[in-house]
Order: sequence, then structure tokens, then C-alpha cells
Amino acid sequence: MKKSILLFSLSIFIIGTLELNAQIEIPQPSPKAKVETTVGLTDVSISYFRPSVKGRQIFGEGGDFLQPYGVLWRAGANNGTILDLSTDAMIAGNKVEAGKYLVLMTPGENEWEFILYSDISLGGNVGNFDESKEVVSVIQKATKLDEPVETLTYQISDISANNRSANIHFEWENVSLKIPFEVTYDDKVMAQIAQYTRVSPRNLITAANYYYTNDKDLNQALEWVNAYLAEGKNSEQFWNLHLKAQILAKMGNKKEAKQVAEKSIELAKKNSSGDFGYVKRNQDLIDAL
Repeated sequence: MKKSILLFSLSIFIIGTLELNAQIEIPQPSPKAKVETTVGLTDVSISYFRPSVKGRQIFGEGGDFLQPYGVLWRAGANNGTILDLSTDAMIAGNKVEAGKYLVLMTPGENEWEFILYSDISLGGNVGNFDESKEVVSVIQKATKLDEPVETLTYQISDISANNRSANIHFEWENVSLKIPFEVTYDDKVMAQIAQYTRVSPRNLITAANYYYTNDKDLNQALEWVNAYLAEGKNSEQFWNLHLKAQILAKMGNKKEAKQVAEKSIELAKKNSSGDFGYVKRNQDLIDAL
């Protein structure tokens, strides 16, 4: 009898707990989003919530607008927008240490203030803003869009060819704002080259490619490529022969560059899995010579 009562009570408790924890899930008016990429060796992410225009006037002068000019804004919805950097970076000319920062903005007709705030617990409660916690505060020119953007969007855009710079890119309604940032990685890569080229011959090619791409000592780059290609069947790797041809061409040794490029073409044509575009790459290099 006691056992039955105990089981009945336990069942009632479990049902009650489930009812208390039960929630109806519906689509949120400002869904969460995240954009992330790697610039150089720096992981960059922006986590935010995405409100939509929904026929409203968003940015403008006076109280008729959702976000009036001159008023500090959480730069998104709900708990605001967070920028996360895995290494130090330069943002709009200001050094910013690795870490997480709240993104805040003050819209204007032509220029906006962009702020990075060190205390992410502030969230969307900009009324408790503490100026002493500003890490970056810059004025940036905004651009008017020809086509409206319905849902607030962040991107990490315009990554440079050398992977050293990009933009924090905001768009909503009729406004586009780009905040430039830069990263460095040369010291770290050079330290790795010094350490790891002694450990594994495979790293010689990576080191040579870095030297070639970043206009460093080409004689050293060529030495590394030759050392790698001299090992076993590495000399048949037409893609790395192409790198050697590029280095020689950059050094001004056109005759040998042409010979190596032709050898790379020959091997690429014989490859049963395809040439992966290296026949054309080598031919383009030869034509450029």
C-alpha cells in the first residue's frame, strides 16, 4: 500500500515538473545569427540578433524613427552584438586585444560612431553605458544603399589578397557601414618556419610558398623547394614544380623557369586523376615570361 502511494506521488511530481518546464516554441522576431571566418591566422566572429524592417522607419531624425540619429544603440536586437577575436588586431587604427567585445553604434545622417565595449554583460541595456569601458570609439562615414536590406546583416567582407585586412560590414534598411581591421601573422609564421622546417621536410614547401607569396628571400625559398623535390618521388609533384617555376620567374631566371614549367605540364598531363588546372597555370606562366 505504501509502495503504491509512493509511486503515485512520484508520478504526480514528474508530471508537474514536466508541465512547469514545458514551453511553446515559436519563431523569434529577431533570430540569432553568427558570421565567422579566419583573416590571416585570426579567427573573427560576430554573434548578433537580426531584426527586420517590417515597414517601419528605422534610421532618421526624431522620435518617429525606431533608431533616431544621435542616440546610442545596441547595433542589433535583444542582447546586442558581440565581436570575438582570437588574436590582437587593429580596428579602425586602434589596437584591440584578443577577446570578446560588445558592438555599439550611434547612427547619424552621414557619419556613425562605432564603439567596442569591454563589458559584454551590458547586453542591450545601453542606459548603463560606462564611458570608461570603451575600447574603441571612431566616427565612420556611412553609405546609403540603392536597394533596401530588410533584415539586419553583418558580414566580414573585403578580405585582402594577402589576408591581412578586412571589414566589419553592417547593413540594414538603407545604410551600409564598414569598419576596417587589420591583423598580423608574420612573426608567428616566421617562428614556426624556424622551428618546424627542422622537424619535417614537408614543411619546406609551405615555408617556400610563404616566402614567395610575401616577397621574402627567394634564394632561401628556392633552396627549400629544391631540398623537398630531391626527396624520393617528390620530383614528380607537378604542383610543387609549378611553385619552383614561379620562384625562378620572380627571381628573373626566365630560362630555367620555362624549363621547370614545361616539366610540370608534362607530369600534369600524365596524372590519371587530372591536372587540377596546372597545365593552364604553367602555360600562363610561360606566356608571361
